[in-house]
Amino acid sequence: MKKRAAVLAGFALILVLSLFLGRYPKPGFAAPGTFLTDNTFQTIILSLRLPRIIMALLLGAALGAGGLVMQTVMVNPLVEPGFLGVTQGAAFGAALSIVLWGSGLLATQAAAMFFALLGLFASYWIAKRIKFGSWIIRLVLAGIILSALYSAGIGILKAIADPLNQLQEITFWMMGGLWGVSWLDTAWVSVVVVPAVTILMLFRWRINLLVLDDRMAFSLGTKPERFKVLLLLLSVLAVAAVTAVCGIVGWMGLIAPHLSRKLFGADVRRSLPGSILIGAAGTLLCDDFGRTLLENEIPIGIVTSVMGAVVFLFIMTRQARIRNA
Repeated sequence: MKKRAAVLAGFALILVLSLFLGRYPKPGFAAPGTFLTDNTFQTIILSLRLPRIIMALLLGAALGAGGLVMQTVMVNPLVEPGFLGVTQGAAFGAALSIVLWGSGLLATQAAAMFFALLGLFASYWIAKRIKFGSWIIRLVLAGIILSALYSAGIGILKAIADPLNQLQEITFWMMGGLWGVSWLDTAWVSVVVVPAVTILMLFRWRINLLVLDDRMAFSLGTKPERFKVLLLLLSVLAVAAVTAVCGIVGWMGLIAPHLSRKLFGADVRRSLPGSILIGAAGTLLCDDFGRTLLENEIPIGIVTSVMGAVVFLFIMTRQARIRNA
């Protein structure tokens, strides 16, 4: 109970800091009372910071939920939401849109979403045709194959892109960023992410059954294979929606589940809400660092990679010391 209260308090603190942390009216933390007296500050909060904060929360929640569900379904703590070719598919779609139609935001988002979902269905189609191994192993192999194909496609698109314009657009998109987020982006991403994450939360007690033998899970009223497909579909839909807008943001979907299990235990009924909350707070904190640390904004994908690698190293080395003690 104390751990849950501490996480909620930390989340609330980060949320307040994010609203009033920036470069206006001066670099640093602005007094909350400024919102009532400064019209420009009101416009910045309502038109720029608030949709960006909500998008960061949606991004972190989708990655946190997707990461924990995928790790549970595949019984592998090193799996993350981009494992089934979703992230690389979104990157390929965005790069293709930039090369063919320019850097129009709507076209880029639509192409990224389409190829991310295509990655999921293609992984499923390939896995059904692999003739050896369990279903999870076949799905993992299919994801590796598809990610390699998408990566090769991205390499070709980079080679033919205009180096003065299109190549830069592709590079910046793949680094991830929330600087161009609008209320419209936030609204349509919410339509996908909120229902998907809500359904995962409602099913979280049944997700615990997936760690059991398939026959035992079936005897308890769950059809494991169908249920796993449903969970993966919901996770990928949420991740694809945020990736289409925010670009590639790595590590958070791997780190949030690990931290949640260390704080709240392996029971998915507690660890899934914890992973969602930690993912949302961590992503928002990384975005705060990215937009305030230097004069020029650091893409959030870079910040999450640095912080995620450091946190993951700490978790792994600490576990090793505990085992050797």
